[in-house]
Amino acid sequence: MFKNIVSLLLLIISVSLSFKHAWDTAHYQRNPESFKMMESLGVSVSMIPAFAALTLLTGILLLIPKTFFVGNKIHAISIVTIMGLALRNGNIKIALIEIPFLVMPLLMIWLKYPFKN
Repeated sequence: MFKNIVSLLLLIISVSLSFKHAWDTAHYQRNPESFKMMESLGVSVSMIPAFAALTLLTGILLLIPKTFFVGNKIHAISIVTIMGLALRNGNIKIALIEIPFLVMPLLMIWLKYPFKN
């Protein structure tokens, strides 16, 4: 029971963050901090909609029991990609900040989908 509650809380947090990040990424013109971070990672303006779509897709996949694992896998890969881009550009701070967010999808995979019998 406790495992399901923790898994549900992580699911809610992860899906909420995915939708929020997708929204912020899609509306980067209104959010200068988001654009500044992407620019510091070396992400071109033409790639921003792809990142927004991938983040939105990840949030949707997490909600469906059959695609829960794939959603978490994509989430982890996208976080490692962000960490790699940050390290490539010498921004160790962003890479270190992403570590707890990398643990979250891996922990969710281990805990499994909360409503699955």
